[in-house]
Amino acid sequence: MGQVNNVTEFILLGLTQNPELQKLLFVVFTIIYLLTLVGNLLIVVTIISSPALRSPMYFFLSFLSFTDGCFSSTMTPKIITDLLAEKKTISFSACMTQLFAEHFLGGVEILLLAVMAYDRYVAICKPLYYMITMNQRTCALLVAVAWAGGFLHGLIQTFFMAWLPFCGPRVIDHFICDLFPLLKLTCSDTHTFGIFVAANSGLICMLIFCVLITSYVLILCSLRTHSSEGQRKALSTCASHITVVVLFYVPCIFVYLRPMIIFPIDKAVSLFYTMISPMLNPLVYTLRNAEVKHAMKKLWGQRVMLSENSCDLRR
Repeated sequence: MGQVNNVTEFILLGLTQNPELQKLLFVVFTIIYLLTLVGNLLIVVTIISSPALRSPMYFFLSFLSFTDGCFSSTMTPKIITDLLAEKKTISFSACMTQLFAEHFLGGVEILLLAVMAYDRYVAICKPLYYMITMNQRTCALLVAVAWAGGFLHGLIQTFFMAWLPFCGPRVIDHFICDLFPLLKLTCSDTHTFGIFVAANSGLICMLIFCVLITSYVLILCSLRTHSSEGQRKALSTCASHITVVVLFYVPCIFVYLRPMIIFPIDKAVSLFYTMISPMLNPLVYTLRNAEVKHAMKKLWGQRVMLSENSCDLRR
């Protein structure tokens, strides 16, 4: 069936219709977005600039932080500007672009978190084979697979959504273009596609999440044979990873692994993985990782010294 589409733009209802609350959220979300950009950029620059952070774990962490910054940037600026706009509209093409970016970068993050769990499993459970298994070529290949997998996931979701017929109404009861709110607006039977969304997004998230939790359980069980110092370091690293995994996977599973039903809490849950989780990830990794904190202090200490020396020379 060819595409039947009489809709050129959508109207987003946003988070709230209260003008005072919108102004407050504008300030809060702007601060969150700036913290997200600064935090993730700081981690990327620190890892690139610090010779001490050349292990595969930090290589993957730099890509995760880069992805978080991009993921937040695809949606947060629109959310912020809409809070002060009288009419919150988005064109059909912009809506599909936002949908693709969300699922592309979200898919990349899901796969990167799985790669990072595999890296920790090899490092802790098979330390003698770690440098052989996680060599530079393998790490680059795993990152490439994560990006390719995310691109394919986003492309599939967007392709099917773009070819569904939209005849009106055009009001989306959400603050972003997402699958279930859009499916409510199509003028065709979406039961089959709703199952496809649950399988392609929710079920995949659930399966990977179960594999990740199992891998971390195996890691924690293997720590009994390690020294107390090794146990402390491994527990600190794994705690950071598990926290980030739970913060991202659980909201995604809640939103996508179910029949095509929209709950009032969906907006708050979506807000969590689109804005809050990308902001928290840098804090989780830096607060619980002594190596990253030390590298940051050293890097920015050098920057301050260079700045002071430059000022002295000018005098």
